[in-house]
Amino acid sequence: MPWKLASLGSVMAMAVLAGCGTTTESAKDPVAAESGHSRCEAKAAEFAIGQKASPALLEEARKRAGAQNARILKPDDMVTLEYRSDRLNLNTDANLVIGRVNCG
Repeated sequence: MPWKLASLGSVMAMAVLAGCGTTTESAKDPVAAESGHSRCEAKAAEFAIGQKASPALLEEARKRAGAQNARILKPDDMVTLEYRSDRLNLNTDANLVIGRVNCG
């Protein structure tokens, strides 16, 4: 019986220690680097203020801001409260004219 417990303890210790190691391949993986979140820069998308919101304008603003995601927010739209530094928001009035640009 003690032999079984010692073997089980050794296997569990090796499994825990194996999880602590790192490999250099994952750090150099280009796919992982491309899928990382980039930070949104709202100032670069301020050209859209005063224009009527459209899918094409949203995409252009997203690209210029360097955001991963973008959305158009109308006055009565419900939004979630989580902050995402990689998301661009184009805030519009009731006529879909953009009045504010921010990230989050």
